[in-house]
Amino acid sequence: MQTPENELIKQNKELRKQLEALRIENKLLSGKVRFLLKRMFGRKTEKIDPRQLLLLLQGMEIDETPPEDDPPPSPPNPPRVPRKNNKPRLPDNLPVEEEIIIPDEVEANPNNYKCIGEEVTKELDVDPARYYMRHIIRRRFVRKDMAEQAPVIAPLKPRLIEGGYASAGLLTDIILKKYVDHLPLYRQERILRTRHGIDLSRKTMCDWVGKVADWLSPIYNHVRDDLIKSGYLQADETPVKYCLNDGGGGRKGFLWVYHHPGADVLFEWHTGRGSNCMEKMLNDFAGIVQTDGYGAYPAYGRQNGQITWACCWAHARRKIFEAQEEEPAFAGWLLNQIGHLYRLESELRKSHAGSRLRQAMRAASSRMILARIKKAMDKKMPAFLPQSRMGKAIGYTHSRWKQLERFCEDGRIEIDNNLVENAIRPTALGKKNWLFFGSPEAGQRSAIIYSLLESCRRRGINQREYLLDVLTRLPTMKITEVAELTPARWLAARKAAQNQAA
Repeated sequence: MQTPENELIKQNKELRKQLEALRIENKLLSGKVRFLLKRMFGRKTEKIDPRQLLLLLQGMEIDETPPEDDPPPSPPNPPRVPRKNNKPRLPDNLPVEEEIIIPDEVEANPNNYKCIGEEVTKELDVDPARYYMRHIIRRRFVRKDMAEQAPVIAPLKPRLIEGGYASAGLLTDIILKKYVDHLPLYRQERILRTRHGIDLSRKTMCDWVGKVADWLSPIYNHVRDDLIKSGYLQADETPVKYCLNDGGGGRKGFLWVYHHPGADVLFEWHTGRGSNCMEKMLNDFAGIVQTDGYGAYPAYGRQNGQITWACCWAHARRKIFEAQEEEPAFAGWLLNQIGHLYRLESELRKSHAGSRLRQAMRAASSRMILARIKKAMDKKMPAFLPQSRMGKAIGYTHSRWKQLERFCEDGRIEIDNNLVENAIRPTALGKKNWLFFGSPEAGQRSAIIYSLLESCRRRGINQREYLLDVLTRLPTMKITEVAELTPARWLAARKAAQNQAA
């Protein structure tokens, strides 16, 4: 028979268990609240002041001393010094207009004065955009001695939009304002009407943008073919809302982005985010694909045996950074070790090291740092709850460790996926202005235009110069000649022409 005293002891144990469970839950929820408040109102940068990092590392108890051949810990970063920019602020080829000011007394009696010098004050000025109509006049002739023959007239050159009045220059301006300057078509419509007295509807401009994308599509396909042959790609995706054709509201689609460091960028539009979205790009690809931790990538990799997956250290670092308030000492130690990896990458980048040198330096230095991080995570993992911030960070990194180590195996691979994420930024800025695609079909048209414009930006090509030249030449070119207009080949041809002229 259970006595009242035993009953109280049993109840006390149960209450203690409940109390401990509530404490753990409260700790997890408090951490989530602090994290959300920091995401909403705190600083977004992941950079840590070296002095703050030293405070985080105080009290860190990891009983492992670096081997004698380990690289010495890097000293704290010196104060940031503003970088000197020796590049002139204004180009030398700007047209110059002179305004000469003569004193009143000299103008009254010019014969009494002699000019002995001048003072020049320079101003940068601008004329607003000027719209004008170009009349293409084709005169009709008839032979004087054979008046009965049909008149002769010069043929009209092929145009992008037959029967319309849109020139290549106007189309270039509309495209750049929408996709580079992030100016939606309804704003362009209002500006044209209020500032220039031109009534050009957004519906007409939207149709023109679609036709331009159709013209650029063969160039886009050649960019895809070049990337497929590269052997190494970085990939990512970003959500974009779109409207249904039947007016049934909006949905979320995705722009998938593929990039080879130092080469072009390709956007693909899909209404979903499943692994089947990668088939068009990666079905014929063989090599390395570097991505974040999204599960669709390895899922597709299990179907395609020609692909080797690599992961991104920036994403792993970000999860550890988000856990530093919860576990400041261990998070600080991990961030310090990852900082050693990035400092080595920075030195290799500054020295313009090739893939072989990068692979050798990583094998000599980065491998040891990675082994240290892995050993510390294995040891500390049981101490953290799986649902805690640090538990999730360790779980994320530990489950992708083989893919995170892959950058040490091949010098072509970057340490992170930041380059392809940077390629997404123009679309992120754009959708804050135009908000959504008007139809599912508009997504792929935008993907084509974004691909070529972003590839130009990556290669330092003047986007207006490129697009105007391409749209002018396309109507008169054969389909077999279109490959010459990819940003890479266009830039090579332009440099060759300049060298030949010099």
